[in-house]
Amino acid sequence: MKLSVPGRATAAAAVAAVTLLTTGSIAGAAPAPEAAAAAPDLPVANVKAHLTQFQSIATANGGNRAHGRAGYKASLDYVKAKLDAAGFTTTVQQFTSGGATGYNLIADWPGGDTNQVIMAGSHLDSVTSGPGINDNGSGSAAVLEAALTVARTNYQPTKHLRFAWWGAEERGLVGSRYYVNNLSTANRDRISGYLNFDMIGSPNPGYFVYDDDPAIEKTFKDYFAGIGVATEIETEGDGRSDHAPFKSAGVPVGGLFTGASNTKSAAQAAKWGGTAGQSFDRCYHSSCDTTSNINDTALDRNGDALAYAVWELSS
Repeated sequence: MKLSVPGRATAAAAVAAVTLLTTGSIAGAAPAPEAAAAAPDLPVANVKAHLTQFQSIATANGGNRAHGRAGYKASLDYVKAKLDAAGFTTTVQQFTSGGATGYNLIADWPGGDTNQVIMAGSHLDSVTSGPGINDNGSGSAAVLEAALTVARTNYQPTKHLRFAWWGAEERGLVGSRYYVNNLSTANRDRISGYLNFDMIGSPNPGYFVYDDDPAIEKTFKDYFAGIGVATEIETEGDGRSDHAPFKSAGVPVGGLFTGASNTKSAAQAAKWGGTAGQSFDRCYHSSCDTTSNINDTALDRNGDALAYAVWELSS
């Protein structure tokens, strides 16, 4: 999640070209109804394996994966290689912030109605003070695994699926703002919903749902109700993550969050477990935000909720 320092991005960028797959039917025959595909379980072991890779990248590159540093570009290269191998159409979008080149990674799954795009995204950068495994390796790894699960299951949604990893979020939502500002009005209007995942494995977690678009909010709440986990409206990070530029542009948004520096109350500890009077993430923006700073149960639940929402909203 970003610091409160605003940032601006400049420079030219490429926009991903996407391919429509068309299907035919027998002349005169009514198409058979198709049941919506059920969302698969997102394997938490796979998500954690991506986090281990992000940690190794940070360790090999000065202890962080921050904008303008080698660790960020290595993180992007890791994610892109996975997506390319899985059959996604990937585009790296470049921008400039603070005198350094930044990168967004956009991945389109071929097929689906490109006039109705469902996006899921997360910021891939850390702060300079640590490896950023919860903030925001957790969201980035879960979005990556969701995309790879789309490919592994050969999911063919009605709507078009697009996944994104944003650069320079910690400098003021620079990458996502650059992406949104460089969309044509027509392409912006084609985005039916943007789902944001920023800090979804906090070690003393809460279960927070954005209260922006009602349909997206209900989708997440339905998932958590189905597994018997109470949720609360997300307020700590409101407007401080990559959904904000989309929301400002009129795109329906939603997302999940497990808490940052705010303190868990006694009522929240009674509801969710964990420790009252302690931050949701004591290692927020610190060097201790490593692979040991992740709650596996929260990561698992939120990853599965991510997959559920992607499948439900794109079918």
